Amino acid sequence: MSDATEAGGGQVLLVEDDDGIATPLTVALRRDGHQVRRVATGGDALAAVAAGSPDAVLLDLGLPDLDGVEVCRRLRAAHPTLPILVLTARATEVDIVVGLDAGADDYVTKPFRLAELLARLRAMLRRAGAEPPGNVTHPARQDATVQAQDVRVDMAARRAWRGERQLELTPKEFDLLALLVAEAGTVLSRDRLMEEVWDVNWYGSTKTLDMHVSWLRRKLDDDAASPRYVSTVRGVGFRFEPEAPR
Repeated sequence: MSDATEAGGGQVLLVEDDDGIATPLTVALRRDGHQVRRVATGGDALAAVAAGSPDAVLLDLGLPDLDGVEVCRRLRAAHPTLPILVLTARATEVDIVVGLDAGADDYVTKPFRLAELLARLRAMLRRAGAEPPGNVTHPARQDATVQAQDVRVDMAARRAWRGERQLELTPKEFDLLALLVAEAGTVLSRDRLMEEVWDVNWYGSTKTLDMHVSWLRRKLDDDAASPRYVSTVRGVGFRFEPEAPR
């Protein structure tokens, strides 16, 4: 982790093959206090991360060699806590969900607002470097283990289990599950979940939250139509059920 991260910036790997996007974005990132390395292919991205350990990756999905989703999947497998922000022209919900499931922490669709991208990147870097592991600010201590039903979350180790099976979670999925389990039985509003799991200065819609809940349910083998774990409270938010329905 670079010293720049603690000052607000960080070492950012930009993976973008379009010069028309990469050049002005590199300038903007540097003006925002970041050190930027740019590569144009998925293969170069994998090699750069293996060699340089950046603080965050901005990853275009439309790359000329490897599909960006596959690059994201490989990066996440090798670096479980590396912040990855996807840049995509694939604006359909299915494509976005695929990217998130591959391990991206967040996404920005092209054409994007520069202020929004920079704000999301800064939030990712704060969570990864300037704040202690586990950004979630729920009442449970960060060294505690919380449990509801057969789902157990170890805050310090950032690991979670359903029964004896360890869950393979992205950083965002872990933070979301940790907050829900720590306050099992309480309805958590969409605004609170966005503020605590993502960032207090959220610019976009809550579709990202819906997608993460959807994939969290899948990893818990939960059914949205008849939930055992995560219930939707229409018009308000979500609740983790403290007891299994009978």
